[in-house]
Amino acid sequence: MTTGRPILLVEDNPDDEALTLRAFNKNRISNPVVVARDGVEALDYLFGMGSHTGRDLTLMPAVILLDLKLPRIDGLEVLRRVRADERTGLLPVVILTTSKEQQDIFEGYSLGANSYIRKPVDFEKFIYAVGQLGLYWLVLNEPVERAVA
Repeated sequence: MTTGRPILLVEDNPDDEALTLRAFNKNRISNPVVVARDGVEALDYLFGMGSHTGRDLTLMPAVILLDLKLPRIDGLEVLRRVRADERTGLLPVVILTTSKEQQDIFEGYSLGANSYIRKPVDFEKFIYAVGQLGLYWLVLNEPVERAVA
């Protein structure tokens, strides 16, 4: 299953990154995956700054999978900045985290997250969850297409 648009995976844990990529592979999700390992790198990618200066900003991610506990800029601040900018404000953002804190869930939705998913510890459950996520966000969901100025 593919839309051709990239998936932005914002994840600082190399083990969780590897598991997510393996789960994509097992579910035949073949979209290109851009990995940002902290909040600054995610924002640089989205807004074409830093090492991503000159990136084609008309090719935005199909979905952003956002961990919360990130170095430099945490996931909630990334979400706040994504929602505040008209170029990215409507992008689907799925918080994918181990946090079970009710405050994180509340704040994530308050800031405009489209979904909040706790990473299952069991790999088979994680593969299933990623497959469902891919089916919904990459196949069923109708994205807003917006020209970038």
